[in-house]
Amino acid sequence: MSFGDDHGYGGDPGRKDDRFGGTGQTRTRLPDGRTGDPYDGPRRPPRPSRSIITVVGVVVLLIAALAFANRSGQSDTAGGATTRSANGAGAADPTAASGVKPVTGKTGTIPSGFARTEQGAASAAANYAVALGSDGMFDAAGRDTIIRATHDPAKADGLLSDLDRAYSPAFLENIGLGKDGSPPQGLTFISRTVPIGTKVTKISADAATVEVWSTGLVGLAGEGSTKPVTESWFTLTEQLRWIDGDWKISSSSQTQGPTPVSSGNRASSADDIAQAVQGYGGFTYAR
Repeated sequence: MSFGDDHGYGGDPGRKDDRFGGTGQTRTRLPDGRTGDPYDGPRRPPRPSRSIITVVGVVVLLIAALAFANRSGQSDTAGGATTRSANGAGAADPTAASGVKPVTGKTGTIPSGFARTEQGAASAAANYAVALGSDGMFDAAGRDTIIRATHDPAKADGLLSDLDRAYSPAFLENIGLGKDGSPPQGLTFISRTVPIGTKVTKISADAATVEVWSTGLVGLAGEGSTKPVTESWFTLTEQLRWIDGDWKISSSSQTQGPTPVSSGNRASSADDIAQAVQGYGGFTYAR
């Protein structure tokens, strides 16, 4: 599952792209006829297809359900937590390797046993974002395993009850899956979250707040799919607590973006997308 709105690949193969000087000129031409910085001012949005509109509506519904499910825990505050202000409030975490070995433990396929440090909290948040955005969330058994491995045990039962209602047969049918979360024969269901970076905004001995900027893929890949795989960009904010020797999520929330300007790359075929997701595995995220 990809939390956040989904955007189509877009692009018109019949239109010449001279944004990078393809005609020999050095001027940059934007789609609406202006020149200058592609981030300068609003751009004319492309008309979304009916299938994309359907997927967006469904994902927004799920986000609302997740927000409702976590609402009771969002008022929790970490006792003694301090806002991270080294190098300025909200400074970005370094992306260079720290030399600290990554975690070696796991619960099922989900990494566990993170260090009781800022680095450990950031790694836990990134790995949990991957798990919560995976296709396992669309299966009842897989969802139970993921939630119990990543969340505060005191919150898990209530959250699962709300999520079971959110992932209803009607919801699954609306995104092209069977009532049990299985894809139609001949199609591959894809839901993958890829963290771009993390930012620890609060940290104490027993609690942390971590933002995970991510991109996601969701949709059905294969010949004849009416719900193609699309991408989205979002930021997941996780409230973590130190429980029984590991970081666990007590609540979470999500916002759209930051979303970069599309490069206009030609969209790959459905088979290419399916083979790529099946052939390229994910990562354990650690600094």
